[in-house]
Amino acid sequence: MSATGSSESDEIEREDDVRHLALCVLLECEPSAKAAHAQALHRRWLARELPCGTQASIAEPVGLPGRPRAPLLVEPRLLAHRGMRSPEGRAVLLHALAHIEFNAINLALDAVWRFGQMPGAFYGDWLQVAAEESHHFTLLAARLAQLGHAYGDFPAHNGLWDMCERTRADVLARMALVPRTLEARGLDASPPIRARLVQAGDLDSAAILDVILRDEIGHVRIGNHWFRYLCDARGLDPHSTYVRLAEQYRAPRLRGPFNFEARRQAGFDEFELSRLTGDEGAPSDA
Repeated sequence: MSATGSSESDEIEREDDVRHLALCVLLECEPSAKAAHAQALHRRWLARELPCGTQASIAEPVGLPGRPRAPLLVEPRLLAHRGMRSPEGRAVLLHALAHIEFNAINLALDAVWRFGQMPGAFYGDWLQVAAEESHHFTLLAARLAQLGHAYGDFPAHNGLWDMCERTRADVLARMALVPRTLEARGLDASPPIRARLVQAGDLDSAAILDVILRDEIGHVRIGNHWFRYLCDARGLDPHSTYVRLAEQYRAPRLRGPFNFEARRQAGFDEFELSRLTGDEGAPSDA
């Protein structure tokens, strides 16, 4: 028996628990290793090799999230904007997208380890998201390499993880403001970015955007599902609750154009979509 009162067998079981393993992957600093480990963890979950201690309360370690020394993180206003006609300009864009996907791996893993007392399907859903975001990151990193660059070559910002930290104490706020707010912005941004890549003749990069948009619709749908599940469990109206949480946690206000079809596929209802067009209480500008 250890000084903490845990036996060796208890420790082995703890280390095999999927939530603890998700935390281990979150602490990984090297991006390609993190992506590979996240995909492997999801495969093990699908193979039913891992238990899930849904009731466990896990102490938060220092050093979250694990990240490499580069890229340098700066304020969004300090990031350079370059045209996509040149390979360098497209590399800057793809780097920004890779940074979003790297953060998205961290966000999904954080939901798995941090929030206990959820149904088992919750953890499976976010492990799937982590695996798919890892695939996106890998695709973008490979494309960057084809353009003579690597992840870390350009500065980036930390907006996604900032909201993750703000919502660390409430799974309802996390579901409201990360997948169905910040990540849903990608549903709107993807088609015009893809169009600009096609216009520049970069069909390989445009094809990666197709994969990302397809999967991100599913990720936002997962966020919508668990947001509504939690609202039902707490006896809350989802529409007014979202507005309250967006104000409380200072969520960025959204501006169009909006990809209404993708948002419908991702589970937003018509009332929520109508608010995007300017009804009172709707996020309307950034």
